[in-house]
Amino acid sequence: MKKISLLVLSFVLLVGTSACESELDVIPQGAPSSGNFWKTPADAKAGVNAIYALYSDDNMYGRGFFWLNNASDDIGTKPRQNAERIKNFIVDGAESDTKDIWRIHYEIMKRCNDVIRNIPNIPLDEKTKNGMLGEAYFNHAVMHLELAYHYGDDRAGIPIQDRENYTNVYVPRAKNVAENYAYIAADLIKAADLLPYFNELSPDNYGRAHKTAAWAYLVRTYLYAKDWDNAIKYANMIVASGKHKLLDNFEDVFKISNNWSTEYIWAVTSSSQNTSLGSIFPGVCLEDKGWGVYNGWGNFYPTKELFDTYAPDDKRRSATILQKGDKFVYFGQEVTFNEGSHVVSSSNRTGYQFKKYMEPFSYPKTTSGAVDIRYVNANGDKPSTALNVPLLRYADVILMLAEAKLMKGQNADTEINMIRHRAGLKDISGATMVDLKRERRCELAGEWTDRHFDLVRWGDAKETYAKPLHHYDGSVIYPARNFNPLIHHVWPIPPDEIAVSKGALSQNEGW
Repeated sequence: MKKISLLVLSFVLLVGTSACESELDVIPQGAPSSGNFWKTPADAKAGVNAIYALYSDDNMYGRGFFWLNNASDDIGTKPRQNAERIKNFIVDGAESDTKDIWRIHYEIMKRCNDVIRNIPNIPLDEKTKNGMLGEAYFNHAVMHLELAYHYGDDRAGIPIQDRENYTNVYVPRAKNVAENYAYIAADLIKAADLLPYFNELSPDNYGRAHKTAAWAYLVRTYLYAKDWDNAIKYANMIVASGKHKLLDNFEDVFKISNNWSTEYIWAVTSSSQNTSLGSIFPGVCLEDKGWGVYNGWGNFYPTKELFDTYAPDDKRRSATILQKGDKFVYFGQEVTFNEGSHVVSSSNRTGYQFKKYMEPFSYPKTTSGAVDIRYVNANGDKPSTALNVPLLRYADVILMLAEAKLMKGQNADTEINMIRHRAGLKDISGATMVDLKRERRCELAGEWTDRHFDLVRWGDAKETYAKPLHHYDGSVIYPARNFNPLIHHVWPIPPDEIAVSKGALSQNEGW
C-alpha cells in the first residue's frame, strides 16, 4: 500500500501497545474498544488507518478469500485437499484456507464502527471528520457486502453489528439478506455524501475511499439485491461524473504505472518492499516455484473452458492467459511459456497461467542477481508486488450497468460495445444476457469480481458445474460436479463462529 503504508504501519505499532485487542481474540463479530483510546486527533487518524491494515492479510485479498472462487469453471488449482473440497461443495467452514474470512471481515467492520461511534466526539475540523466518517461507512459496507452474498440468503441474512452498543457482541442473523443489502446501501449513500472524488485526494492519500468507489459498490449491492433501477441510477452517476474512462489498451490496466489510472475505482493497494503490506495475489498466481527464479505459489490457473470462451481475435485473451508457446518477458528475459526451461510444473492443473498479474515479474534483476524491490518483494514467502490488485474497476461498472439495463428490458448495446471495442471485437446490436455473460467472463477473468457468484445469482451454476473441466490438452481435470442451488448458493458459516455465539448464530440450511 505504497501511499498510506507508513500510516498503517504506525497504527500497527500503536495498537500493539495501547488500543485495539488482538485479532486472535475469539469474540464474535469483533471485540469492544478500549476506553483509553479515541481521545485525540492522532487517535482518530490511527483508528481510521486500522480499517485498511487487515486488507493485507493473506486470508483476505492474498489468497484465502479467493479459494471460494475456486468453485467456478474458470479456475483450476494445484491439488490440495481444501481446494478439492471447495470445488465439490463438501466444505464444512472449518477449512484452514477459508475459516478466517468471516472473522476478519467482522473485525474490519468492528473497526469501522469504532470510528463511526467515536470520531464525532474528537476535536477535528469538519472536512477531516467527514472524510474519516466516509471512509468508515464505505469500508464497513464493502466488508458487509462481501459476507452478505457469500453467507446470506432469503432464509437468513448475516448479523448486523450493534453500531451504538459495542458490548452487544452476540448479534443474531438478520431476517434475510435483503435486510443486509438495505443496510449496506444506506452506509454507502452516507459514505458517498461525505467522501471527496478521487482526484481531490492528495497523492499521499491514494488508496483511501472516495466518492465514485462508494457509488460503484452501490451498483454492485443493488445488482445483488436485484434492484435494477438503483443499479442503473448509480452507474449512470459514475459515468456522468466524468472521473473515469476505459484505458485504450486492455493490457495496460494491469501495469504498475496505471495503479491510479482512470479505470481505477477500488483496489488492494500494494507494496513490493513492505512485507506486511499489500496483496500477495500476483505471486500466488505465478507458476509454482517460478521456474527456479522466484518462489511463485501456483495456486490458481485458468481452465480450457475459460480460454475457449474468448474469440481468437479478442485482445483480452493473450493479455489474460498464457498458453503453450506464448512469448513473455520474465525478469528481463524473453522466454516461451510451457516450453524448454519454462515447462510448467506437475502441480499446474490446467497447463495455462494467468498473465494479468505478470508485469511486476518482467523487470530485470539487479546487477547482484537480486530481484528489483521497486517491483517485486525480495521475500518469495510474501510475494507481494508494486501492482495494485483491482477489486472493482470502471469496466465492471459499465458491465453492471449493461446487466441492469438488460434485466429491465432496455437496450445495452452502447455499454457492451464499449467493452468489445477495446477488446478489438466488432460491435453487436440487440445484445442479450448471453452476450453480457460472455463479456463479463472475458473482461474480468481471474479478478476478485467472483465468477462463481455471477453463476449463482444468474441461476446458471447447476447447469455449468454439471460439465467437466479440462486441461489445455483436452484431458479432464475435474469431472462433472453436483451443485444443489437450494444449499450451495451460500457457503457454510465457520463452526468456530457458531460455537462462540451463545446461540445467536445458526448454520446455513443443508450444510
